[in-house]
Amino acid sequence: MAEKETVEKWTDAPVKGQASIKSEFLTTKEKFHGFVDSEWQGPKGDGATENETSHETNEAAVEEPESKKLKLDSEDSTNTGKPDGKRLRGQNKSRPHTKPTTYDEKRLCLSVLQKRECPFGEKCHFHHNIADYLSSKPADIGESCYLYETFGKCMYGLSCRFAKAHTTPDFTTMEKADLVKTLEGRTFVKNSLSKDLQNRLRKRSVPFKKSAEYLKTLSNDKDKKGQQGNGNACAAPAEEKQHLSTEEQAGEDKPSPVKTIGPLTDADVIKLRPSEKKKVDFQDKLYLAPLTTCGNLPFRRVCKRFGADITCGEMAMCTNLLQGQQSEWALLKRHESEDLFGVQVEGCFPDTMTRCAELINNNADVDFVDINSGCPIDLVYKKGGGCGLMTRTRKFEQIIKGMNYVLDVPLTVKIRTGVQEKSNIAHKLIPEMKNWGVSMITLHGRSREQRYTKLADWDYISTCSKLASPIPLFGNGDILSYEDAMRARETGVSGIMIARGALIKPWLFTEIKESRHWDISSSERLDILKDFTNFGLEHWGSDTRGVEKTRSFMLEWLSFMCRYIPVGLLERVPQKINERPPYYMGRNYLETLMASQNVGDWVRISEMLLGPVPKNFNFLPKHKANSYK
Repeated sequence: MAEKETVEKWTDAPVKGQASIKSEFLTTKEKFHGFVDSEWQGPKGDGATENETSHETNEAAVEEPESKKLKLDSEDSTNTGKPDGKRLRGQNKSRPHTKPTTYDEKRLCLSVLQKRECPFGEKCHFHHNIADYLSSKPADIGESCYLYETFGKCMYGLSCRFAKAHTTPDFTTMEKADLVKTLEGRTFVKNSLSKDLQNRLRKRSVPFKKSAEYLKTLSNDKDKKGQQGNGNACAAPAEEKQHLSTEEQAGEDKPSPVKTIGPLTDADVIKLRPSEKKKVDFQDKLYLAPLTTCGNLPFRRVCKRFGADITCGEMAMCTNLLQGQQSEWALLKRHESEDLFGVQVEGCFPDTMTRCAELINNNADVDFVDINSGCPIDLVYKKGGGCGLMTRTRKFEQIIKGMNYVLDVPLTVKIRTGVQEKSNIAHKLIPEMKNWGVSMITLHGRSREQRYTKLADWDYISTCSKLASPIPLFGNGDILSYEDAMRARETGVSGIMIARGALIKPWLFTEIKESRHWDISSSERLDILKDFTNFGLEHWGSDTRGVEKTRSFMLEWLSFMCRYIPVGLLERVPQKINERPPYYMGRNYLETLMASQNVGDWVRISEMLLGPVPKNFNFLPKHKANSYK
């Protein structure tokens, strides 16, 4: 590494919200980027490539993205860059959305590979000459194909971006017969949507027998209440109103009021329930949160290797599952390495959520089903789902009891402290959920309004844990070290859910289980990214479309991973999740590059593993860095 110059005095002074790094490693923004740019050797170490996205060529990388800059107090409008002092928060909703087909080269017609006549003739838009196709296809990324080496064959054939590894001079795709035979009949990924089921869902010909039984009890109960209401017409509106929360009556920032029907009694559920549920031991486990940021299944595989005990598919919309949408069903996929796996669903109506649960129960291999009643995003909340369910207890009860009735596996629920920042309601809801039949509760120690701008309230989580007993309650929020995990366990929770901490350092599960701080090297971190790359190519494909899909999710992950500060550089261990890294020089070039919060430098890291980006490539991270406060 180049010799560091003397750092200005301001870098030695502690800054509010910044991590404490040893003074010899601190530097300035200008020196940091100057060093990174001057030492860059390109993806293969042979200088910059034609397609390299540098600070000069990538508009988004000219300077540190505004969304990643430290946000100061909202009262100080001069530091926020917004005239009203409002802080940027949530997602980059105006970010560019690049379709997968944007990066596709003109493909080779399948009829050529199958050695048959093309049924579309001259109207076919694909290549029919292999030589012409290969001349226009982007260059191969590497000499070895992960799919070919792992499974004995690559289903992407000549379109694979590593095709030279398994293609003969006469353009035939090779196979390793012995390896293929060994793996024959083995299913690596479960819960794929079959064409038959998809067609039946679209034709609405899938029977929901158990759901119909449950929903009939709700209908009968509604009829009884209607008859009672007819006998006392004047009293009915008042009775209905007192079931509404204060927020619903106020009518501010809420989903539209929905008429609800009476709750199903415990006696009815017990009478109808045909069998006992599968037993799952949730006690003292590390639970990887259902993350949507970086490609859930490949990232889950990475975290499983580091010791995550429980994994869960990212949130799926129940209505989309019932309609047979392929993209939504992809969120339910389960890798063979996931020994304790659940799926998470979102919805706001008892009928659709109950049918969705029965659909999953009959067509997917899962150990539990989770209701996301903690989702804060407007799209979900304003229609009554996510956090909206926490203020609609009668509807929430009907959903839980209905799903519980049709499921043969445990039903779990994820909630927040409440909707409003200073109005916690989880402690009122948890005793009710115990009676409704929930098998496990996960509590995120923030309200919907807070998002990630303040620390999680673990004192409140502790109180709720006692209320939930004997039902397991998992705590979630601000875990970034084994010391954080130890303090969390002292609150009495049954287990810990880890979300952003896993994105920043996926080896956190190992640190917690071994009770140590891991001063992981930059080369070890690059190996983790390489594993993710291979898992991504396996999941999304090794053709151009799959490569760029893998890259986009890797870049989302790097927008979190760059926040990690190596243990050996810290003045005080451990790093806190809300502490922003100052500019610092790592112990080698790669460690310095990985510390960059510049989009262009994340792209450079991706190019080490996935080759140069396409000429029309553009990227802006999904989330803004509001967690530094």
